[in-house]
Amino acid sequence: MKHAEVRNRITETASDLFYRNGYNSTGINQIIAEAGIAKATLYNHFKSKEEICLAYLKHKNVSFLKDFEAYTTSKPKGKEQLLAIFDFLQLFYQEKDFNGCWCIKTVSEIPRDNELIRYEIQSQKNDFIALIIKLIHTNLENIKEAQVNSLARQIYLLYESAVGESHLHQEDWPILESKNLCEKIIS
Repeated sequence: MKHAEVRNRITETASDLFYRNGYNSTGINQIIAEAGIAKATLYNHFKSKEEICLAYLKHKNVSFLKDFEAYTTSKPKGKEQLLAIFDFLQLFYQEKDFNGCWCIKTVSEIPRDNELIRYEIQSQKNDFIALIIKLIHTNLENIKEAQVNSLARQIYLLYESAVGESHLHQEDWPILESKNLCEKIIS
């Protein structure tokens, strides 16, 4: 098996385990066993569990941003593309393995001084806000430039709270209510 294939296999296996069971509850030996590799093979690709975690976060984020942008921009231009943010979340929620936000789950498990993982998560969240800003620019007219960042952050907060609360309640009403609030703030 090629080097990149083995690395991807380890990353995908760790991603499934970290997302389902949590970062702290997943051990290196479990990743090795489920990936079907030797310990030396894992350490040829990753120096530490923290490095695997960074690969996991990046793996999840690349897929999320690609799917998110494709879904929202496939909707008719205008407010519908912005509201599609919550339709996308609704689909994500309906997946059989929905377990909330991988970033929030991870940051809640790491020590406060773990700047590498914290920075990666902050960077991913900032990339998400930038994508929302792009949707605002593309779809809303008559909005002052000074208001765009604030509006994007408000939509981001609605989205993030909907993720957490739908996971907590195991129901989709937080997503529906967040969409309703978003519709009010973009009108």
